[in-house]
Amino acid sequence: MAIRTARAIWNGSLREGKGIMSFGGGAFEGEYSFPSRFETAPGNSPEELLGAAHAGCFSMALSGILNKAGYTPTRIETSAKVHIDAVEGGVAITKIELSTEAVIPGIDEATFLLLAEDAKNNCPVSAALAAVKEITLTAKLL
Repeated sequence: MAIRTARAIWNGSLREGKGIMSFGGGAFEGEYSFPSRFETAPGNSPEELLGAAHAGCFSMALSGILNKAGYTPTRIETSAKVHIDAVEGGVAITKIELSTEAVIPGIDEATFLLLAEDAKNNCPVSAALAAVKEITLTAKLL
């Protein structure tokens, strides 16, 4: 299987410093800082990249699970909201909210919701994030 790489460079102190994150041989490069991560300043955060990874992994896992069940999705669109909060001793990712909308010919809502929950519980990124106390899913069949 493939090995994927990412890189981060941080310059300066925690609060005043700035950094750059990149991955995929240059497919993404973005600046980040304390204000862009923990406040509302422009820029990126590691949690956004984690959310993108989770949304992408979930969408692919759902597609595979649907295929195994005999359905071919036309479109799956997933977003992730990653909550980072102050906790005793520092900060932690406390919740991830996945939200997906899908167009899947011939599937009923109950089957879709069951298969979507299976994808949420079993995609590799969900497994890697097992320490997150709460991962929720809102699924909508279009």
